[in-house]
Order: sequence, then structure tokens, then C-alpha cells
Amino acid sequence: MNAQSDERDEAVVTTTADPATGDVTDGAAQPLPEAAEEEPALGSKAPHFIKRSRTLHVSWQVGVFIVGLAVVGAGVSMLVLPGPGWVVIFGGMAIWATEFVWAQLVLRWTKRKVTEAAQRALDPKVRRRNIILTTIGLVIVAALCAVYLWKFGLAMPWDIDE
Repeated sequence: MNAQSDERDEAVVTTTADPATGDVTDGAAQPLPEAAEEEPALGSKAPHFIKRSRTLHVSWQVGVFIVGLAVVGAGVSMLVLPGPGWVVIFGGMAIWATEFVWAQLVLRWTKRKVTEAAQRALDPKVRRRNIILTTIGLVIVAALCAVYLWKFGLAMPWDIDE
């Protein structure tokens, strides 16, 4: 049930900006390249006193899994019932991501895809295409409503006598 080894938390990689022996430099300090947005480390976010005891940590993971499962289950039911289903499902995933690496990876992938979709939606060509398609759809709906009103008047479909 443990999704991560405890050794991963203690691993720290250090780097130095000093040139290696034999590198040619012009004497001026080279600026470090700008790092991309730093993503938080993967792994358990449980308090340290819980991680120290294997039994307590597994119990914590089981509890987090059950709470996350209840929230995801409520979200799935809200897909067919009134309520913000997808928001609640992603809330349950966020609960799982506090403890499980697979949920953290799923949330990172989802965040990246949503960001990419938002960037594509802001593209002027895509916006123009979406506006044109929406306008065409509204014209078709208006034409169908006009034909219905011309043929039947303001009568509702369940009041029409054949």
C-alpha cells in the first residue's frame, strides 16, 4: 500500500555554478539559466511523527484513501445528480494527492492539459473559429424556431392536435 519509499524524501541533489576543471571561461561569472516553474516533490505530505511509525503511516494512508474515495464517489454521483461533479472529483483527487504519488502525477497531468487548452482557446484563430461556429449554430436554431412558429404558432408540442 505504500506508494513511495521513505528514502526519496531524504535524497538531495546539490549542484555548483563553478566551472569544472579545464572549462574555458572569460573571467566573468556566467548567470545560471532561469529554472522552469519548480514542481513540488512527489510523496507523502503526512506529518513527520506519522511517517516515523510504519503502522501509523499505513493507517494514515488508509484513512486518506477512504476519505478521498468518499469524496470521489460523491462527485461521481453528482455527475448525474445536481451538483458540481467534476469539481468534487478533482477535490477527491487532491485529497489522494496528499498521500499517493499516482494521484499527484494525475493532477499534474490534468493541470498541464487544462493550461494547454486555455492557451489554445486564447489563440485568435481558434477564438474566431469558435465565434463563427457559435453564430452559425444560433442562426440554425433561430431558423428552426421560426419554422416551428410559422407552422404551429405559439402552441406547445403537447397541445398540438394531429
